Amino acid sequence: MKKEYDFTKAEQGKFFRPIDKLDIPIYLDKEIIEYFLKSRKKKDKDFSLSEIINALLKKDIEISEKLQN
Repeated sequence: MKKEYDFTKAEQGKFFRPIDKLDIPIYLDKEIIEYFLKSRKKKDKDFSLSEIINALLKKDIEISEKLQN
């Protein structure tokens, strides 16, 4: 490392990204991926694993909210 760095031309916040704008990767267990790939390929050749997982999570949130009330 240098003893000193010149930050006179630095731009504050240049690489800042609000957390709600980040596309955070989520890693699924191998068994989960295999299950969905096997079950969906039989029914639908064009499917998105992300759409399926998101739909399941939304349904889970909906159920959880109903149980809390």
